[in-house]
Amino acid sequence: MINSPPAFDYSAPAELYTGKRSRRLGKVRYQRFESAARALQYAIEAMPRETLADAVLEIDEQRFGPVEIAALYEHPANPLGSSTVNQRI
Repeated sequence: MINSPPAFDYSAPAELYTGKRSRRLGKVRYQRFESAARALQYAIEAMPRETLADAVLEIDEQRFGPVEIAALYEHPANPLGSSTVNQRI
C-alpha cells in the first residue's frame, strides 16, 4: 500500500484504460478525466470489479495498476476521500 505517494497530484488530468476484459464486456476502454481524484473515484466506485482488475491509470506519463489505484483512492491525501469500506482488488 502506498503511504505517501511521491509527488502525486490528485488535481492533474488523468486517463483511465480499462484493459482487454472491457472489450469482451462491451465497455468503454479509455476515459479522460479532469482530475486524478475523479478518475480514481470512477475506477473504484463505478467500474465493474472484473474491469478494474486490468485497469491502468496514467497521469503525467506515470502509470498505476489496479493495486496502486486502490491505494491512491484510499490515501488520506485524496481530496474526494474514500467512501468504500471493502477493498475490491
